[in-house]
Amino acid sequence: MSYNHLCPEKRYYIEIELKKGTSQNKIAKSLGRSQSSISRELDRNTGQRGYRNKQAESFVQERHKNKPKEVKLTDEIKCIINTRIEDDWSPEQVAGRLKNDGVISNASKLSASN
Repeated sequence: MSYNHLCPEKRYYIEIELKKGTSQNKIAKSLGRSQSSISRELDRNTGQRGYRNKQAESFVQERHKNKPKEVKLTDEIKCIINTRIEDDWSPEQVAGRLKNDGVISNASKLSASN
């Protein structure tokens, strides 16, 4: 089963239900989530003034923005590619050579993008 992030509407629902005094377990059941998912949501996204849906959404967006991203094409690899293309190599030849040399792991994505 794949994981689905909580949408802003569900965060709003959580906030309203918490203000009513509804238990995390009942909130989880009504959203079709596990109780631990709701608990994690509250732990990660509760501020000093309690759980607020807009603040929770901004916390989530900020964490996503600051998450380390995998860099597949470094400046060094781009330089190699540009040099080979200028030397009249085809994208498939460049990708094949980079894969054979162990510079990149999935050469088919590189040739498909050109």
